[in-house]
Order: sequence, then structure tokens, then C-alpha cells
Amino acid sequence: MIGRAIVLLLLIIILAVGGIFWFDYLNVIDAKTVLAPVYRFLPFLPGEGRTQPKVDPDEILNIDAERLSIRLEALELRNFEMDTRQRDLDYRYGEIEQMAQELEERQKALDERENSLRAQVADAENKDRNVEQNARYLTGMPPQNAVGIITALDDQDAIDVLRKTEEIAQAEGTTSVVSYWFSLMEPERAAELQRKMASRPPTL
Repeated sequence: MIGRAIVLLLLIIILAVGGIFWFDYLNVIDAKTVLAPVYRFLPFLPGEGRTQPKVDPDEILNIDAERLSIRLEALELRNFEMDTRQRDLDYRYGEIEQMAQELEERQKALDERENSLRAQVADAENKDRNVEQNARYLTGMPPQNAVGIITALDDQDAIDVLRKTEEIAQAEGTTSVVSYWFSLMEPERAAELQRKMASRPPTL
């Protein structure tokens, strides 16, 4: 019985010592400070007790201050994230603005080209009306007078009038006077105009 009691006592001592060291490891207690007298007789055990942060007797731990500090850190982190997002937004806005400017320049170029084409079409229509009017005037003149005017025109203008005269005659179902005009012209001039009419496509 005495032997069992000694064994149990040793077991309790071992468990107690192990528990103390375990709680010391978990920072629940400071075993080295509590067992300081024992450490003096056991110099092979390492180190001294942990040093606790010194607090002045008049100092009061303010939990609200700790919470405020944590909130301030969170706000700083949030401000940093917001600044980063703002920089990204500014960069994307710059890209979008540049693309919008390029599109605007392209649209201006297209508008200018469209206006130029419209002007050319309007000029062509005006020219076509003028040529048609001249062809009708010449058809109503005496042939000799009409030939004199046609001969004095530039080659392209003369060809435009002759072709328009033929178009009017075909549209109205009448006989064209172009061949008769050619017969009244000088042979060299008539041959030159006929050759160019055959080789050049209509300009209108």
C-alpha cells in the first residue's frame, strides 16, 4: 500500500509539473517566475522568467482606444484601396477619352468626305443640266451656227454636248442632228472629235 501511495504521489507530482510547463508554454502562467526558488537549485534549467510589459500604476488600459486604433488602421487600408481604384478609373477614363477623340476625328473626316462627294455630285448634276440646256439650244439653232459654236468649244465640252444631243434624240424618239453637224465641220476637226468620242467613256 505504501508503495502504491508513493507511485501515485510521484505520478501526481509529474502531472502537476507537466501541467505547469504546458500552461507556461501556452503563456497562461509564467512558470519560471513562480518556480524561481526551484530554478535556483536547478541551474541546468534554461533562462529566467518572462518579462511582462511594465504599466504605470496610474495608467488605465483603454479598450475604446484599442478599438479606435484598429478602426483607424482599417480606414487607412480602405483609403489605400480606394486610391488604387481611383487611379485605375482615371487610367481607364483616359483611355476612353482618347478613343472618343479618335472616333470624333474619324467622324469629322467622314463628314468632310461625304460633303465633298455631295459637292461633286451637285457639280456633276449642275454640269449635266447645263450641257443638256446647251444641247437643246444648239439643236434649235441653224445647223451652221451650231457647228460654229461646237467647233469653238474645247474637245471635252464639245464631246459632252454631242453625246447629250444624241441622248435627247434617243429619249424623245427623234433623229439626231449630230451626224449632220459632223458633215458641216472641217474634216480634220470632225475626225478628231469622232475619234475621241469613240475612245473616251462618257464623263457624265
